[in-house]
Amino acid sequence: MGFSALLWPLLIAYPTIDPVLVNIGPLPIRWYALAYIAGLILGWAYARYLVGHDAFWAKVPRPSVTSIDDLIVYIAVGIILGGRLGYVIFYNPGFYAENLAEIPAVWKGGMSFHGGLVGAALGVIMFARRHKVAIMSVADIASAATPIGLCLGRIANFIKPELWGRPTDVPWAMIFPGAGPLPRHPSQLYEAGLEGLALFILLYIAIRLGALRHPGLVAGLFAIGYGTARIFCEFFREPDPQLGFLFGGATMGMFLSLPLIVAGLLCLLYAWQKNRVKAAT
Repeated sequence: MGFSALLWPLLIAYPTIDPVLVNIGPLPIRWYALAYIAGLILGWAYARYLVGHDAFWAKVPRPSVTSIDDLIVYIAVGIILGGRLGYVIFYNPGFYAENLAEIPAVWKGGMSFHGGLVGAALGVIMFARRHKVAIMSVADIASAATPIGLCLGRIANFIKPELWGRPTDVPWAMIFPGAGPLPRHPSQLYEAGLEGLALFILLYIAIRLGALRHPGLVAGLFAIGYGTARIFCEFFREPDPQLGFLFGGATMGMFLSLPLIVAGLLCLLYAWQKNRVKAAT
C-alpha cells in the first residue's frame, strides 16, 4: 500500500455544494454567476470608495464618484466578451472552430482570465477617453478592485467543482467529483488566497502608502502580483485536458502570465519616469 493510500482516510472531505443556489421557476441561479455579479458589485463599491478619498490621490486628477457607475459597465462588457473569446482562442480553438454556435454559450462555462483582462483594459481605455481622465489612473482603480472578483470566482470554481489541482499526498488534499479517485490539491483555494485575498491586501497597503499618487503604480503591482501568483499556482493545478502541458512542464496559464508580468514592469517604469519628471519640475 502506497503512502498516498495510507493518507486517504485522513483526507479533508470535499464539501459537496449544489452549484445551483436556487431555482426561480425554470431559471437556475448558479453560484458561478453570482460570483461574477458579486465581484462586479463589490468592485464597483470599492472603486467608489477609492475615488471618494482625497487623501489617496493628493492632486492627481481622477474620475468622479458617479462616473464609476459607467466604468463598471465598460469593464463588465469587456470581461464577458474578452473572457469568452480568450477561452475560445487560447484554450479550445479546435472545438469552437467546428462548433461556432457554441461560442456565445457562456452559460456552459469556459472563460479566460487573461482574455477578460484584455477586454477590461479596452473598457478602461474607452471610459478614460470618454471622461477625459488619464488611462493609467483608471487602470489603477480597476486593478485595485479586480482581486475581489478573482477571489470570488476561484471560490465558485471550487464549488462547481472545476479547475482542480494535480494529484498529491498533502494532508489537505481532496477527492473532487468528476476528477477520478486520486486526492488532489484544492488549487482553486490556493488561487483565491493568492490572486484574490493576498493581492487585494498588498494593493490596499500600497494605496494607503500613496500609490495612487503615481499613476500606473497600482496597475503595475497588480499585473506583476497576479502573474507571479498565477504561475506559482499553476504548479499545483491540473492543466486543461484539451491542452495538457505545452513544453517543459509549462501550461497555458503560465505562458499567458509572462507577458502580463512584462506589462506590469512597464507600468512601474512609466510611474517611475512620471515621478522623476514631476520631481524635476
